[in-house]
Amino acid sequence: MKKLILLAAIAVFGLTNVSAQNFSAGVNVGLPIGDAGDLYSFNVGLDVNALWEVSDDFQAGIASGYSHLFGDEINGFDVDDFQYVPLAGAVRFNISDVFQIGTDVGYAIAVSDGDGGFYYRPMIGYDVAENTQINVSLRSISEEEEGSLFSVTVGVDIGF
Repeated sequence: MKKLILLAAIAVFGLTNVSAQNFSAGVNVGLPIGDAGDLYSFNVGLDVNALWEVSDDFQAGIASGYSHLFGDEINGFDVDDFQYVPLAGAVRFNISDVFQIGTDVGYAIAVSDGDGGFYYRPMIGYDVAENTQINVSLRSISEEEEGSLFSVTVGVDIGF
């Protein structure tokens, strides 16, 4: 996994024809789904992105943030909360003047007890203003022994 992250970083920083740099930060809320929905009730998070324009319709860069999943109660036992920090490469494609699709791929580092794992986040965004976007995404953390954790989120990002 470290090699994948290193390769993504080299690819991002080695890009040619880079014309601009865009930073954005935002907040998101979501619901865990699948097996994660049995363990966690809700999640909130922060997103931070640094993207470089490769062409008019394509950006590539890095993404990180913080996510907190709130543990639920199962048969009288409380499930501990789970927090993680994703470190990922990010790509975005402008499919129109206001719609964007993309994905983040990397590794989620567990902040709380538990294991991190492969992080994947496909997303679709809608620009409501020049520097404000509403997005919907599916966040996934896959760990070999523990399985996968999925969460559907809605967020707002502000560009700087």
